[in-house]
Amino acid sequence: MVDVIIAGGGPTGMMLAGELRLHGVHALVLEKDAEPGGLVRSLGLHVRSIEVMDQRGLLERFLAHGRQYPLGGYFAGITKPLSELDTAHAYILGIPQPVTDRLLAEHATELGAEIRRGCELVGLSQDDHGVTVELADGTRLRSRYLVGCDGGRSTVRKLLGVGFPGEPPRREWLLGEMEVAVPPEELNAVVAEVRKTDLGFGAGPLGDGVYRVVVRAEGVAEDRTVPPTLEELKRQLRAIAGTDFGAHSSRWLSRFGDATRLAERYRVGRVLLAGDAAHIHPPLGGQGLNLGIQDAFNLGWKLAAEVNGWAPQGLLDSYHTERHPVAADVLDTTRAQAELTSLEPGPQAVRRLLSQLMDFEDANRYLIEKITAIGVRYDFGEGHELLGRRLRDVGLKRGRLYELMRHGRGLLLDQTGRLSVAGWADRVDHVVDVSEELDVPAVLLRPDGHVAWVGQDQQDLLSQLPRWLGAPVN
Repeated sequence: MVDVIIAGGGPTGMMLAGELRLHGVHALVLEKDAEPGGLVRSLGLHVRSIEVMDQRGLLERFLAHGRQYPLGGYFAGITKPLSELDTAHAYILGIPQPVTDRLLAEHATELGAEIRRGCELVGLSQDDHGVTVELADGTRLRSRYLVGCDGGRSTVRKLLGVGFPGEPPRREWLLGEMEVAVPPEELNAVVAEVRKTDLGFGAGPLGDGVYRVVVRAEGVAEDRTVPPTLEELKRQLRAIAGTDFGAHSSRWLSRFGDATRLAERYRVGRVLLAGDAAHIHPPLGGQGLNLGIQDAFNLGWKLAAEVNGWAPQGLLDSYHTERHPVAADVLDTTRAQAELTSLEPGPQAVRRLLSQLMDFEDANRYLIEKITAIGVRYDFGEGHELLGRRLRDVGLKRGRLYELMRHGRGLLLDQTGRLSVAGWADRVDHVVDVSEELDVPAVLLRPDGHVAWVGQDQQDLLSQLPRWLGAPVN
């Protein structure tokens, strides 16, 4: 029996597989496509995802394949100067999704995850001891848990019967990579003119004469799984921009809509949902892939704790409790941005007002923290202002905080030298060090970097350790 089967080999599934392997959990990834996909649905990582990569020692790999861009212009395309952010990584990392997929798959494989491609899940059943999945070729596999990371049309979610309420697509865009036959200055001039009245239009260079093009579709396709043809995309370019730029030699073509939906539940027994299987929304703000990676980061250590037998009661259920509200907030944020891109007088008036409000430092920072996910605060109850928040990477006397979190364990950063995690040493690292950037005596971090406790009293610490990290070992 496998410990955990992950349906779906995209960024969410691969991130989860890596997190599980950090804790010795046998993870099997089932991906229905025989070969890695080439669709570039996401163009980069936001601040919190960049921090996640740093916490796991992956950031240098990503930086080698990406490009850093300044923050700004990511809330409905309104460009404002960047306010100072509480992070060591105040930038967007431009990196195509296939590269992200590959790097996360390599990481999961290096840690020992098993990846099987060309394996489509078509059935599942569960009992008190595990889950049985059926593949398209008739093969049956058994695992202790199953996680559906299989996208917006999730088979796992449908087989579970989990509701997926929200709004169907009202608009659709065509997207692809192709070569063009016009000089860059001519293309840029056309794009700039069209975007005065159509913020959903765009064409950006990728190098070697290849451009990524997005244009509004004529309507909403009945079957959005069928990609558009190059001629269909060129027809829409001519209709909206007055030219098709001589587009030819397409690498890939796709379509996406503005459907917005959120799963009613993230867990049914031994089956869980993550990534687009749990939530879909328009790509405004570029939060989709990032939201899925952060789902996996929250779920991985909790599911590993269940498998390894030390999870306190309710820990696995806290995955839904913490991540469902985050996704709901992202859906509202993308709904708001979608309205602000409308050319109707009402939305345009609101857009002008919001642009004025963003001139205020606090308002601008608040919106950027929403988009980049560094403003997320889980509800851990009353307490210090850091409680429930992720802690930024801080410099220590002997290095950096995030360098100490590579193994996915809890961490007590103790500036007093008087505390102890005896009994939890198999799950928590105790680091006695000093940071000029941290003005609290000590903090207890969960494996996902969120602050579980702040203080200096040993008995108070002992009251919180079992809540997140289970019973002590004698």
